[in-house]
Amino acid sequence: MSDANAKLLHAVAQDPDDFAVQIADQIESFIVAVTEVAKGDEPDSAVPFLLLEVSQLLLAGGRLGAHEDIIPDERYEPDLGAEPDPDDLRQRFAVMLDPIDVYSEVFDPYEPRKAPVPCRISDDLADVITDLRHGLAHYRAGRTTEALWWWQFSYFSNWGSTASACLRALQSLVAHVRLDQPLQELDGLDTDEDLGEEDLEAEAGRVMAEELAGPLGLRTAT
Repeated sequence: MSDANAKLLHAVAQDPDDFAVQIADQIESFIVAVTEVAKGDEPDSAVPFLLLEVSQLLLAGGRLGAHEDIIPDERYEPDLGAEPDPDDLRQRFAVMLDPIDVYSEVFDPYEPRKAPVPCRISDDLADVITDLRHGLAHYRAGRTTEALWWWQFSYFSNWGSTASACLRALQSLVAHVRLDQPLQELDGLDTDEDLGEEDLEAEAGRVMAEELAGPLGLRTAT
């Protein structure tokens, strides 16, 4: 047994599955909740609910990120077979969140003068869920260490930064509405283009916050 795995087992003391169970529960709860939101049964509460769910998911990510490296039991990842296609969920959110689906993001805040690029909340949610489902498949198959390794690795390499960017977009949207501030609209930008800050400003329209408050279930500041 590697030192990392030995320390992992020591960290969870009497119940070696305790840490894994908690992380898996948080991840499964996020997947179930976001999938339900995507059905569109309660579109008026979609944005506040997503803000809450992404915030809670990042707590699990923080726990994984703070933990020392988890080493999988096997050298090569076992084959999981076909995995669920996220395109339906992506499309549902793209329709539901229009016209506030597109936002601008800087991928690495430590790269000097890095230009922002347009991203989509719908893409972010679909990509995050794809990563999480992959690890959950290992967990349900009884490969607990493999699942923890995948969730930790993909947290650093993809879903952690993606969820963080999505959270900032959702928080900014709620803040614009609650503070009764005009909201920059980036709808219509091509997310395949590498646009600089001046391009974003030139393309951006103006959407008053109160126009979004009703459909999104948010209240303007009084």
